[in-house]
Amino acid sequence: MPAKKGAHSPYLMLSVTMVLWGSAFASSKSVVAYVPHSVAALLRFGGAALALLVALYFLGDRRAAARAPRGAGRRAALAGVLGVFAYNSAFFWGLSLAPSLDAGILIPVMSPVLTSLFLLATKRERASWARLAGLALGLTGAAIFFLGAGGSAQGSPARLAGDALFLLSAGCWAAYTLAGPRVLAGVDPLRATTYATCAGAVLLGLVAAPAVPDVHWAELPPGVWLNALFLALGAAAIANLLYYRGVGAVGPARASLMMFTVPVVNTLCGTLFLDESFGPVQAAGATVLLCGAVLAATQGRLPWRRTAAPAPLASASSDQSAATRLPRSSG
Repeated sequence: MPAKKGAHSPYLMLSVTMVLWGSAFASSKSVVAYVPHSVAALLRFGGAALALLVALYFLGDRRAAARAPRGAGRRAALAGVLGVFAYNSAFFWGLSLAPSLDAGILIPVMSPVLTSLFLLATKRERASWARLAGLALGLTGAAIFFLGAGGSAQGSPARLAGDALFLLSAGCWAAYTLAGPRVLAGVDPLRATTYATCAGAVLLGLVAAPAVPDVHWAELPPGVWLNALFLALGAAAIANLLYYRGVGAVGPARASLMMFTVPVVNTLCGTLFLDESFGPVQAAGATVLLCGAVLAATQGRLPWRRTAAPAPLASASSDQSAATRLPRSSG
């Protein structure tokens, strides 16, 4: 089936998604500058949960819900504990210590690297020379990046600790991605996303509760509220739904390559709006890491040159989310 064109083009949907996700790192950093990191996470995903509940009410497929396997909603909610609560707890904490530029490199690029490492270690995928070379480059680049975070002229112990939390976030997302196909089989994407987001938002709310009374809500500048609104509606709810539609149309292999535009968008936003920058050591590490991740994801081949049809919506890709996996909430 040929890809749709115009406003319904899957590549347009994926491009919009990557812009939303890429800009979310700098936007999240702007919120963390005024409120505790736990409250910032609650603002984003509490708002996203409300938006998705409204979308589910008006757009949800009730017939598909009736056909869902028993306990599917509970499994989706449990997956949200890992992919929404754990991931974002580490992510927003890291943002309180390190620049958003670091998050925009480590999380979207290391997530597929860690996913591939697990798949190879458990022999669920074969180890090609390109995959192994890409993983080796990726890990080398990550080591250089961390060296720059702690020891370069622009580095510091706090930045190194923040980058470690970003790496933990990437690990949480990799595990979340790997668990997705089993725990979400038979659940439509919108419903699964809603259940996971709501479960994660409840836990984020419990963690943020002690800090909420200490926030001077009336004194927050309008920019904080605008950023929080963008994160909840744009970078979480809308972006996730567009990503699902894009993956369903072009397959996970092609969609996964779009992920590597996220660091580019994030770097532009962090540089232009937050005046952040890399040191030369971190810049070199980021370049090596990105090249290694692309090589590992493509295995030396461009997906659009393959003659086979895209993978079906329910299949699992090697490095990124298949349609049965929960959408990325990164950034």
